Amino acid sequence: MEPNSNLTKNQLLLSSVQLQEQLEQQKALASVIVRIRESLDLETIFQTTVIQVRQLLNADRVAVFQFDLEKDWEGEFVSEDVALGWDSALGLKVYDHCFGKQFAASYQQGRVQAVADIYQAGLSDCHVAILSKFQVQANLIVSLSRDKELWGLLCIHQCSQPRDWKESEIEFIRQIADHLTVAIQQARHLHQVQLQSAKLAQAAQRDQVIAQIVDEIRSPLDIETIFKTTTQEIRQLLQADRVAIFSFNPDWSGSFVAESIAEGWTPLVGVQPAIADTYLQQTQGGRYVHNQTFTVNDIYQAGLANCHVTLLEQFQAKAFASAPILQGDQLWGVIAAYQNASPRQWQSYEVESLTKIGTQIGVALRHHKLLAHAQYQAEQQKTLTSVITRIRESLDLDTIFQTTVTEARQMLQADRVAVFRFDSQKDWEGEFISEDVVPECNSVIAEKVYDYCFGENFATLYAQGRVNAIADIYQGKFPGCYIQILEKFQVRANMIAPLLKKGELWGLLCIHQCNAPRDWQPSEIEFVSQIAQQLGVALKQDSYLKQVQMQVVQLAQATEREKSMERQELLAATIDKIRQSLDIKTIFRTTTQAVRELLEVERVAIYRFNQDWSGKFVADSFKDGWKPVVQAQPMIIETFEDTDDDNELPRNETFVPIREGEKLWGLLVAYQNSQPRYWKDEEINLLAQVGVQLGIAIQQAELLEQTKRQTSELTQALQELKQTQTRLIQGEKMAGLGQLLAGVAHEINNPISFIFGNLIHLTEYTQELLNVVKLYRQNSSLLPTVQQQIDKTDLEFLIEDLPKTLESMKVGTERICEIVLSLRNFSRTDEAELKPVDIHEGLDSTLLILGHRLKNNNQRPALEIVKEYANLPLIECYPAQLNQVFMNLLSNSIDALEEKFKTFQEKSFKLSQRCPKIPLTIWISTQAVKNQIVIRIADNGLGIPEEVRSHIFDPFFTTKAIGKGTGLGLSISYQIIVEKHHGQIKCSSKSGEGTEFLIEIPSGN
Repeated sequence: MEPNSNLTKNQLLLSSVQLQEQLEQQKALASVIVRIRESLDLETIFQTTVIQVRQLLNADRVAVFQFDLEKDWEGEFVSEDVALGWDSALGLKVYDHCFGKQFAASYQQGRVQAVADIYQAGLSDCHVAILSKFQVQANLIVSLSRDKELWGLLCIHQCSQPRDWKESEIEFIRQIADHLTVAIQQARHLHQVQLQSAKLAQAAQRDQVIAQIVDEIRSPLDIETIFKTTTQEIRQLLQADRVAIFSFNPDWSGSFVAESIAEGWTPLVGVQPAIADTYLQQTQGGRYVHNQTFTVNDIYQAGLANCHVTLLEQFQAKAFASAPILQGDQLWGVIAAYQNASPRQWQSYEVESLTKIGTQIGVALRHHKLLAHAQYQAEQQKTLTSVITRIRESLDLDTIFQTTVTEARQMLQADRVAVFRFDSQKDWEGEFISEDVVPECNSVIAEKVYDYCFGENFATLYAQGRVNAIADIYQGKFPGCYIQILEKFQVRANMIAPLLKKGELWGLLCIHQCNAPRDWQPSEIEFVSQIAQQLGVALKQDSYLKQVQMQVVQLAQATEREKSMERQELLAATIDKIRQSLDIKTIFRTTTQAVRELLEVERVAIYRFNQDWSGKFVADSFKDGWKPVVQAQPMIIETFEDTDDDNELPRNETFVPIREGEKLWGLLVAYQNSQPRYWKDEEINLLAQVGVQLGIAIQQAELLEQTKRQTSELTQALQELKQTQTRLIQGEKMAGLGQLLAGVAHEINNPISFIFGNLIHLTEYTQELLNVVKLYRQNSSLLPTVQQQIDKTDLEFLIEDLPKTLESMKVGTERICEIVLSLRNFSRTDEAELKPVDIHEGLDSTLLILGHRLKNNNQRPALEIVKEYANLPLIECYPAQLNQVFMNLLSNSIDALEEKFKTFQEKSFKLSQRCPKIPLTIWISTQAVKNQIVIRIADNGLGIPEEVRSHIFDPFFTTKAIGKGTGLGLSISYQIIVEKHHGQIKCSSKSGEGTEFLIEIPSGN
């Protein structure tokens, strides 16, 4: 009984465990079913399922494997739960090339594969290799289907060891797989519903965008804004790389006029030249003329012609969809969407959207054309009204003509609009008197034109009011003479309207198109005809105006005769005023004022000629509001002949000569500046009489002035004679000094040259003798008497001292040569003319001559010379005279420094103090500044007071004691620098600090 009892207990225990397992499995299955019902997200369902299944089965890995339907049973793990210590298989690609043969069919039939040990189950090597890759030793595989097709696999892996799968476990996994299949099917249905919803939403959005674009196209915007907005929104709607609008030319070539492009692509608007598509040109628009679209998903697979593919490659396009733009019944252009990055499968609704937009753009273009035409007609009426208003406001025919041609050319956008007037004295010959022309065309103003066939072919028709419009002068049967005249003025198309004055042909209103033929519109012809009629009215008004003006002139002449008598009386009074004074300025002022009041003009001026017939105004009297013309600068008067200045120069004037004896002295001029004036003979005669009296007065004043001038000149000549005499004496002294220095230098130079030349030989001979003596002493036994004499004469000292003595003699002779050269450089008796020299040589020679004054003596210490020489070119100058300037300035500086030391010494002596060390320095610097050589000679003496400095260059001015200075040194220096060398010499000084003289000499003297 005990064994049976134990068996019963074991069976009960086993049954209890199985029930527990089944319970857990049902719980897990229920949980999966709940998750499937709660969630529509397939990833969440998969992840929850693999986690609970692995925990329930205590497996090492549970994963969901999905096949790629487009590949041969290749796939990847899309969800898994794996125990610690085992590799993850998530995302790994798996391809079992024998799966299709061995397992695909059975899995599609719902088979479950349970393998307890992969190495004992007789699996193929490739299958074992794949399972080993994932560390699998036992596995349980259940198929997952969708729409009766194998979608994937639910995989349970035991990696740690083999495993015998129980029937309950297999059944449980099958049920889990069935519910996962339901979830997969639900997810597919949900995805399809979402796609349909998205398509419906896109269609609604697309319809909304198209409606918005249509509203914007129909809104009163300019056409460019419509193009820009349309291309941008269509590109965003279709998600294309480029949307562009292409416009055809009359020859069926064309260009892109608007586009919207994604980043990274080359623009076509304004970059691509005119595009000529041979197919469109040959078929005159091709399929687009018949309102057909053209769609290409891949330009390389659509069988397009090579030239068409090449053109599309220039646009960077790989696929495109296009629709025509019809302006009424005429093909205007094309709207196209381009896919550049890759080919594209265009959907029917996309092409339909493009077609709708193309239709609406065509409507907008037609509306735009009608609106532009209406605006153009309004502008024509506005211009016509403006011309009529100008004709009524102005009586000046030139102003009316110029205003008309300017506004008419701008209105018609023509190259030239001109008014041509016939000469009534000649046979249909005339000239252009007014025009407005573009810069690219020549002006025809004042061009004489004679068309000998005009009277025969055109005159009668124009006299009847006919307007002649020619679209192309080379397409009509016109006479050769007519073509030749039009070619002269670069005309290709023209429109001519007659200008009639009292029923007669007065002239023509010409509208020229020069750059190309032009089809003149009826509205334009009517506009020009109306303008010509209004100009005819202006001509008639001008004729009446001139008649009235003539009558006014005649009345004015009668009045003027009455005034003439009054002017004669005033003339006599004016002549009396002229004779009452001998002062020329008073005469001019009195005369100009009296004549201006006498003639009632705005200005009267006196103009005086120079010897070269230039001249200047010397007096004038003018009405308030005008500027004086009296000026100091000479001028050549040209305003009497021609002037266009209506403000500053006279518009009309008269003038008479002023003669001083037989000589033409100047002119007496009367101006009327504000308006033209017709000068009467009596006015000109009156002015001439005043001019005669002015000539007599000027002659008398000149005689008086000449007497005064001669007296002044004699006085000045006497003063200059005295100065010249003194300068000649000083010059002779300097010349004599130069001759003396040159003579002394010459006399010293001859003997010193002899001494210097022989010193070289003497040095060589002495050295040879010393070498012989040395050799003799070394190689011979000396006699006692000789040795005694050597000791007596101290031969060693002689041998040592003799070369030194000769070297001292050489140095001395070289110093004498330098002194002689400096004396010659300073005197330069052979260089009285301009010669290029080194300024520094002159300065150094002067310093050498003054060397004895620079050294210290019993009265003061030595003077310090600081030289700052720049690198200067040779300068053309008078060397001897320039050296004289340097001598004067340096001597003055030495005198100033000696005076400073003497002053300080006396001051210290009075204070019973030791005289301090006083720096006594002269600075000499040179530099080149632009085209000037600048020389500065400065000292740190006591300086020059301002009241003395202003007179230092005056002749005979000196502050030195009698016998120490003539007062001519700086005066002569000023004359040498300024008059001889055309330079400048300036002095700057501060009391107690010193003085600086600055010399500037042009380097190109």
